[in-house]
Amino acid sequence: MVLATLTTDEVKEPEELQKELNELEFQMFRMQENLKQIAKRWQVLGIEQTKEEKWVIVYILDDGAQCKIMLNECDSAFRGVWDFSIQATYADDHTIHIGDIKGEENKGYGSICMNYLKNHAMDQNVQYITGDIAQRDWDHLDRLIHFYEKHHFDVEVDHQDKSGDLVWNPAS
Repeated sequence: MVLATLTTDEVKEPEELQKELNELEFQMFRMQENLKQIAKRWQVLGIEQTKEEKWVIVYILDDGAQCKIMLNECDSAFRGVWDFSIQATYADDHTIHIGDIKGEENKGYGSICMNYLKNHAMDQNVQYITGDIAQRDWDHLDRLIHFYEKHHFDVEVDHQDKSGDLVWNPAS
């Protein structure tokens, strides 16, 4: 029989465990209240936990011309505005084009929303998700390339023109 041993880093004091439980309880209360408000106006796609173990609600606006994946944190009251969003349009029957990604970075929100956008594209029988890298993105180019490549986009960058193209195809 093998016994697992805990390092001192993995042992939590009762006070810390109680604090985590209280925070989780609060998030669950907020989630319940926020879900009611969000569901009045948008289609709720799911509830996810971030890399920081925070709970978020993911929802969508899709009117056939635009497709907007939005995310709301569950540690504060919903005030009618998303905390993170991927804003896209339908370029044609086979392509969704990402126009902008807005919200706080390095929280895992982009990955959560991108996964939902890709799932939505497949559900809608959309074959491609495209996007552009513009000159305004140049100060965070490495982060953008890493993000899109992590999500299996083909990324082409023209360093001379400070521009780029992104394509995701689930078949490739």
